[in-house]
Amino acid sequence: MATDTLKGGTAGAGGAAAVRRLLLDNGALTALIVLVIAMSALSGDFLTTDNLLNVGVQAAVTAILAFGVTFVIVSAGIDLSVGSVAALSATVLAWSATSHGVPVALAVVLALATGIVCGLVNGFLIAYGKLPPFIATLALLSVGRGLSLVISEGSPIAFPDSVSHLGDTLGGWLPVPVLVMVVMGLIAAFVLGRTYIGRSMYAIGGNEEAARLSGLRVKKQKLAIYALSGVFAAAAGVVLAARLSSAQPQAADGYELDAIAAVVIGGASLAGGTGKASGTLIGALILAVLRNGLNLLSVSAFWQQVVIGVVIALAVLLDTVRRKAGATPTHSPGGKGRQTATYALAAVVTVAVVGATSFLHDGSSSSANPKVGLSLSTLNNPFFVQIRSGAQAEAKERGVDLTVTDAQNDASQQANQLQNFTSSGLGAIIVNPVDSDAAGPSVRAADKAGIPVVAVDRGVNKADVDALVASDNVAGGELAAKTVAEKLGGHGRIVILQGQAGTSAARERAEGFAKGLKAYPGIQVVAQQPADFDRTKGLDVMSNLLQAHPDVQGVIAANDEMALGAVKALGAKAGKSVQVVGFDGTPDGLKAVEQGTLYASVAQQPSQLGRIAVDNALRALDGKEVPATVKVPVKVVTKENVAGFHG
Repeated sequence: MATDTLKGGTAGAGGAAAVRRLLLDNGALTALIVLVIAMSALSGDFLTTDNLLNVGVQAAVTAILAFGVTFVIVSAGIDLSVGSVAALSATVLAWSATSHGVPVALAVVLALATGIVCGLVNGFLIAYGKLPPFIATLALLSVGRGLSLVISEGSPIAFPDSVSHLGDTLGGWLPVPVLVMVVMGLIAAFVLGRTYIGRSMYAIGGNEEAARLSGLRVKKQKLAIYALSGVFAAAAGVVLAARLSSAQPQAADGYELDAIAAVVIGGASLAGGTGKASGTLIGALILAVLRNGLNLLSVSAFWQQVVIGVVIALAVLLDTVRRKAGATPTHSPGGKGRQTATYALAAVVTVAVVGATSFLHDGSSSSANPKVGLSLSTLNNPFFVQIRSGAQAEAKERGVDLTVTDAQNDASQQANQLQNFTSSGLGAIIVNPVDSDAAGPSVRAADKAGIPVVAVDRGVNKADVDALVASDNVAGGELAAKTVAEKLGGHGRIVILQGQAGTSAARERAEGFAKGLKAYPGIQVVAQQPADFDRTKGLDVMSNLLQAHPDVQGVIAANDEMALGAVKALGAKAGKSVQVVGFDGTPDGLKAVEQGTLYASVAQQPSQLGRIAVDNALRALDGKEVPATVKVPVKVVTKENVAGFHG
C-alpha cells in the first residue's frame, strides 16, 4: 500500500514536473494560456464553446499560411508573397469553375497548382537567380496581386457552392476551417519531423554552406521548400474564400505579416534552423485570441492595433531572452534566467492585456442596457467616421451600449468581427459591408442565431437583413451627372473615378452616373477607372489619366475622398478649366466646395445614416416592424448653398 502510494506520488510529481518543463520550454504556450485566462476573467463571453470555436475559425487561415511560411523560415528564408498567392489561387478556382465551366474538383487542383507554380518561381529566383528571398518574394507579392485583379477584373467572383461548404460546420458544431487547419498542421509537423526534406530545411537554415558540402542539393531543396509554402498558401486562400463565399482579388492583403509573426511568436528564429509546426499553431492562436478578446471587450478599433503590436513585440522579445537563458539547466544558478524570462513573458502579457483593456474599455455601460455592435468597413475615411459619430450620438441618447469595430477594408476581418458579435450574444448588429457578397455568410449566421441585422450605406447579398439604411445612391449618381453636365453646358470631355469594386454603393452610383449622362449626348466619358474610395488612389489615378487626357473638362467621383485626390492632381485647373463633382458631403468636401476647388458634392448626411441605423436596430430588437429599406435623401451642395448646409 505504502509502495503504491509512493509510486502514485512519484508519478504525480513527475507529471507536474513535465508540465512545468513544457511551460518553461514553450514561452508562446505560456503566453497563450495567460491570455486565455486573462480574457476569460475580463469577459464572460470569451470562455464559451461557440466563441472558442470562433477563435479557431479566425486562426485557421493565418495558421495554414504560417505552416507554409514555417518551412521557409526554418531554412533561413522569407516569403512575403503568401497573401497574394492565396488570393490568386482562390481567384483561379472561382474563375475557372464559374466563368469557364471547369469541374470543381479540377478547379481545386488548378488552384493548388497555382500555389505550387508561384512557389517554384520564388524558389527558382532565389536558388538559381541568386535574388535575396526578400526581393524575390516581394516581387511575386505584386505580380500575384496584379494577376488576381486582372483575372477577376477587380470584382469578387462567387465561389462554387460545393467548395463554399469548406466554410460550414460538420455535425452542426465543428467548423470545417478548424478541421482543415488541424490536418494541414499535422502534415506540416510530419514534413518537418519525419521526412528528408524536413531535415534538409533545418540543415540549410543551420548552415547552408555546411549542408552543401555534406552533399545536400541545396538548390533543389529550396525549390521544394518554396513550392510547399505555395501550396499551403493556396489551401489557405481556398479556405478564406469559402468562408466569404467569394474570391476577393484583394483578399489576404497583409496576411503575410501575420503569418511571419505567428511563426516567430511560436519560437522560430528568422536566422533559420529552428521552428516547429506546433509553435506556429500557438502563435496563430495568440493573434486570434487577442483580436477576438479585444473585440469582445469593446476596445477601440484604433487602440486594438496598438495593443496587438505591443504584445507581439514583447512576447517575441521575452521569448528570445528565455531561449538564450535556457542554454543552462534550470536547476543551475544560470538556469534561473530561463524561469525568470518565462515568468516575465507571462507577467508582461497579462499586464499589457489587462492594463490596456481596463484603461481603454468604456466601463460606463450597464449590463441592463441594450447591446448593439456596429462593424464599419473602414474608419480611415471621414464619411464612415461621421456614420460612427451619428450612431454613437443616437446610442448615447437611447442608453445603448454600442461596440464599434473597424474592418480596415478587409472582408475577412469583418467576417471575424461579425462572428464575434454573434458569439457574444449582442442584441442587434449594424453592418456597413466591406463587400456585399462576402458579408453574406456572417449575416446568415447572425440570422440563424436570432440576432436582428441592419445594413447601413451598403446592402448585403444572399442574406436577409431587417433593414437597409442608405442614401439613394442611384438618384445621387444621376444628380452628380446632371450637375457636371449642366455646368459644362451639355458638352465636354469627362472622366469618372469609380468606387471599390463589388460594393453596392459603387455599383449603384455608377448606375446613376450612366442614367444621368444619357440625357446629355454631348458629354463624352473618355475614361472610367476605380480608385477604391481612397484620396491617395484618387490622386494617383487622376494624375495618370491626365497624361492621356490633358484636355479633360470635368470629373465625377463616386465619393469626396477621390474627388479631393483629383483636385490635388488637377492643381490650378480645379474649379476653373476642370469642374469636379464629388459624393458624400464630408467636412473636407464641403470645405473644398466653399473654396471653389470642388464644384459640388452630392451630400448624403452620413451622421443621419448612423442615427437612423441605430434607431432601426433598436426597433427590430424590440420586435417592432421596420421598413425593408430606409432611404436618406441626398442633395447637391454648391458654393451657393454650402453655408446653410448641415450634414
